[in-house]
Amino acid sequence: MKIKRPIFKELLRQIAEPKISILVGPRQVGKTFLLRELEREARKRNLKTRYFDLEQPADMLSFGSTEKDHFDAIVSGNDIVFVDEMHLLKNISHIFKAVYDSGRSVKIFATGSSALGLHKHLKESMAGRIIMNRIFPLTAAELRQKSDFDDEDILVTGGMPGLTNCGNLGEKILELQGMVSTYIQKDIKSLIKEENIRAFNHLMYLLADKQGSVVATSGLAGEIGLSKPSVENYLEILSQTYVCYQICSYAKNLGNELRKSKKYYLFDLGIRNCLIRDFGGVAKRRDSGCLKESFVCLNIVSRLKPNMELRFWRTKQGDEVDFIILKNRIPFPVEAKSEMKKPEIPKGVRKFLENYPDSPEAIVFNDSLTDEVIYSGRPVKFLKWTSACESMDYLRSAE
Repeated sequence: MKIKRPIFKELLRQIAEPKISILVGPRQVGKTFLLRELEREARKRNLKTRYFDLEQPADMLSFGSTEKDHFDAIVSGNDIVFVDEMHLLKNISHIFKAVYDSGRSVKIFATGSSALGLHKHLKESMAGRIIMNRIFPLTAAELRQKSDFDDEDILVTGGMPGLTNCGNLGEKILELQGMVSTYIQKDIKSLIKEENIRAFNHLMYLLADKQGSVVATSGLAGEIGLSKPSVENYLEILSQTYVCYQICSYAKNLGNELRKSKKYYLFDLGIRNCLIRDFGGVAKRRDSGCLKESFVCLNIVSRLKPNMELRFWRTKQGDEVDFIILKNRIPFPVEAKSEMKKPEIPKGVRKFLENYPDSPEAIVFNDSLTDEVIYSGRPVKFLKWTSACESMDYLRSAE
């Protein structure tokens, strides 16, 4: 079935915006689907369109061989041009800049999977000329459009759009394995040496296995058998290809706060479970807490506004809060728990509120409890983890 995505409304709005709209995100997250849907909508509006899939030899050939050819291919009689996998074309930023600065009334939508490739081709400043649109896997709210969807499904198989066409768990596992393989074959092989692919795979497994834990790069380097700089380079590749999120620690007031620690979360739980080869039911898994914490994290990341940032908090004494959402630099502590029989505020949340009086409220996600209590003059909301996306909308709009 076709799932309606909220981001599509924003992309439709951008049709009338002369700036170049770029869709970025991991492979197979739905960028091409959105581009094709935009093309269909544009044609309904009687706009003349041209679509270039630069992974297709015929499309690459029709785009021409010189920068003038590229420029002409875009502007010649077109109202909207769609360029899929833009980073495969050398100096694409020069072309886009030339089209925009020429004043021609042609709208450009483009996609790219590799941020490293995009940065390489967009190194010339295009400030004021582009709109960057991050595309994420499907959220639980989007997947609920399917009549047979269960909220725990997303904890096991994730939200990659291609899975919506799979009939059973076995088919979904094969699809996820193909996605991991495609990422390694297409993005990673072009960025690291062939002999280091095994070490890179080992790093991805360790990040999946340790997801949500505080991890030191020196420890990862020791386990893999690589130098610390090499591991840091691989972590940067994972981040720049949108596959892994780095969450840094929050420290401001206390001398005993961890300041250089990081936590890592892979962008999709299905991909994570594929790497550790565990698709067991949530109730029987030892890492069920990690799955729910990761779900909360991924929902927060996908809903962050430019004035927001995600951190975590931990002291040397072991007090901790899973996430700190900074909005206009004001901290909101967020904790993810499992079953709770009563609204008991976690110790770490209490410690944080005591030490950070500017924090206006806190959220404790859990399996089933919905309640609110006051601690140190501020509300602590107890919400179901399944409502993480909706809760982020509340925090985004709250003053």
